Amino acid sequence: MSQTPTAPAPITVLVVDDSKLARAVALRLLRQLKPDWTLREAANADAALAVVASEPVDIALLDFNMPGKDGLALAEELRAGKPGMPIAVISANIQDEVIARARQLDATFMAKPLTGDALAGFLSGASLRLRRSAAP
Repeated sequence: MSQTPTAPAPITVLVVDDSKLARAVALRLLRQLKPDWTLREAANADAALAVVASEPVDIALLDFNMPGKDGLALAEELRAGKPGMPIAVISANIQDEVIARARQLDATFMAKPLTGDALAGFLSGASLRLRRSAAP
């Protein structure tokens, strides 16, 4: 009997946005681009931190403008616990200051409305980053 190689663990993506519609759009695009990936969602930073505390999350897509902690504050917290996690901050608020703060946190800035092409580009880089960090 031959050994079958172990399949890599599925990648889990967390989508955090206080807008149910924006989450639905992001999740639909993710399902189209990466149907085998596990998707989680949260409506705010506190719910997102609860998800991250309860299960492994590989990639995070964070809305910038949310009640309570904004996406950059959440990115900073996630970065502290998972330095290599690919993080995207998504916002219709395209200001140099927001983009610069995202870059300081080693997060990708993506403009709303989120497009399949923009998301595909981010996920491609994120997948490569995850493979590199998993390599021995």
